[in-house]
Amino acid sequence: MNMLKPESYAAGRWIAPGETATTIIGPVSGEPIAVAGGAALDMQEMLDHARTKGGPALRAMTFHERAKMLKALATYLDTRKEELYALNPATGATRRDGAIDIDGGIGTMFVFASKGRREMPDGHVYIDGEVEQLSRKGTFLGQHIAVPLQGVAVHINAFNFPVWGMLEKLAPTLLAGVPAIVKPATQTSYLTEACFRMMIESGLLPEGAAQLIVGRTGDLLDRLGAQDVVSFTGSADTATMLRSNPNLVKNSTRFLAEQDSLNAAILGPDADPDSPEFALFIKEATSEITAKAGQKCTAMRRLIVPESQLEAVAKALSDKLGNIVLGDPSSKETRMGALASLDQKADVLEKLAQLAPETRVICGGPDALSDNLANGAFLPPTLLACDDPDAATVVHSVEAFGPVSTLLPYRDLAHAAELANRGGGSLVSSLFTNEPQVARDVTLSSAAWHGRIYINGRASADESTGHGSPLPHMVHGGPGRAGGGEELGGVRGVLHYMQRTAIQGSPDMISAITGTWIKGAAETTGPQHPFQRTFDEIVIGETLHTDPRTVTLDDIEHFAHFTGDTFYAHMDEEAAKANPFFPGRVAHGYLLLSFAAGLFVQPDPGPVLANTGLNGLSFQKPVSPGDSIKVRLTCKRKTKRTDAYGEVAWNVTLTNQDGDQVAEYELLTMVSYER
Repeated sequence: MNMLKPESYAAGRWIAPGETATTIIGPVSGEPIAVAGGAALDMQEMLDHARTKGGPALRAMTFHERAKMLKALATYLDTRKEELYALNPATGATRRDGAIDIDGGIGTMFVFASKGRREMPDGHVYIDGEVEQLSRKGTFLGQHIAVPLQGVAVHINAFNFPVWGMLEKLAPTLLAGVPAIVKPATQTSYLTEACFRMMIESGLLPEGAAQLIVGRTGDLLDRLGAQDVVSFTGSADTATMLRSNPNLVKNSTRFLAEQDSLNAAILGPDADPDSPEFALFIKEATSEITAKAGQKCTAMRRLIVPESQLEAVAKALSDKLGNIVLGDPSSKETRMGALASLDQKADVLEKLAQLAPETRVICGGPDALSDNLANGAFLPPTLLACDDPDAATVVHSVEAFGPVSTLLPYRDLAHAAELANRGGGSLVSSLFTNEPQVARDVTLSSAAWHGRIYINGRASADESTGHGSPLPHMVHGGPGRAGGGEELGGVRGVLHYMQRTAIQGSPDMISAITGTWIKGAAETTGPQHPFQRTFDEIVIGETLHTDPRTVTLDDIEHFAHFTGDTFYAHMDEEAAKANPFFPGRVAHGYLLLSFAAGLFVQPDPGPVLANTGLNGLSFQKPVSPGDSIKVRLTCKRKTKRTDAYGEVAWNVTLTNQDGDQVAEYELLTMVSYER
């Protein structure tokens, strides 16, 4: 292949490698494949470009507009992903490994786009929680909101996932409305740059929304402030060095870290060699040791198994690992490729030497490497065993970031959880069991030490996503050694790039800020029934007050017999009176909802297309025969859903003849943009 020369993208310009560029040695051939970095980048110019161009442009967009942008980006990348797969073998990764990185990254962007549309408002302010009533009469309220930070997100990514690592950070950052400067690991930066270049070529990103540093960051961290964020993935030592930067400490600059992790996998005491759980454990352990040549922050490093099953697991797993075809990742026959670099191979060998006094080799190891692969960064899948995990220290503190795992025997379930926790905090711990009580005991004993607990067994095997798969829906991070950060997790990941603020004021003030009507805020009346008005014509706060309707005993009895709901509170006066909640026979709650709909619905065809549900239904006061009810219907918020219609949420309150509220809920309707 031709020598690759990945370029930086700074302040809207592509900048080629400089005279002091780093030569990248290919992990497969052991020969140079690229030169990267070495260019003189103006870090302040990049920050200014992001803050004055990218930030304002992104913040001018609503959450939904940014979500649509993410979806369009993901769609564009998906059409060109084969170009990325063509470069993928140069990193030492097989096509299967590349799917985790390339398709995984694109898929993550799709998920954030979807969550942005479904779970965030079509506006500029994210509402965090319910309104807090801070005064007796409700004229002074509180509300927590989140708004985009007005700085820059600096993403420092690891070598093992050059595409996914970038996209899984970019997706929530851009959705939040914050521009990013991406710094990939130099060793695999050519693949990151290829994907980044595609995004720029798509024309979908506002100017300044994303920039790329190939090579060193210079004094970038020294120039960050209180509105900026550093999101780091890599080793614990590097994270400690970066987060202790005096400027970051002085400005309380947010620092998110996802760092190395001695993840554990526990084989439950119920999983004997003939059980589906035993087979699942062997299957997933094999995958975790060999996928990406073990270069995954979520890989199983410690395999914790019952003492009685240690030899059975060792034999079953070594048999599987012995059949793994190691070699050129571009070959279809290859099951496991090379480590990302010769330096990485040397690091793994050093860690194996540190582990040697506490372990014995079950299979693999550097001595099992064939001569024809010796020049590359290859290492056979290696299984170790630690026969005395209680006395061991290195096994619980040193991570060989490659195709290496260690078997650890446990006496009982409490001992298994204790061993898992001795890793000092991990991204993920897994458990293979068919016993719910075992799952509960392990979770209660060890959840505090792990960012995610993955439980698999025969019931979930067919659909489970795997121990080592961080999903955009779930938090990816962990306490202690794992860095203490949280990435992904749906909207939780977006909020890392936003500021939570408590706002206080009158209902009108809170409503104006959030774009959502709240009780006590001003109401308006439209020129016609709101169900005859288009999505754009309906105004937040627009209200319909209905005439009252009397609820009779005949109504209650008819509804009871018609629906079959003859609960005693509706049909038996004495029994109802004996109930502390009722003064006697009362109307069904669902009867009240039906009558409410009859009061506020306009029956003629119009822009309202469908009622799609209701939220937060609650009943405050019973309605007795002879009482009357009326409805207040108020437009609470509006959300565009498709090019043809949007969702209108209505606050619906039912009051009786005394003005007391008897029920409240949120009604959702789909409303056309046209008549």
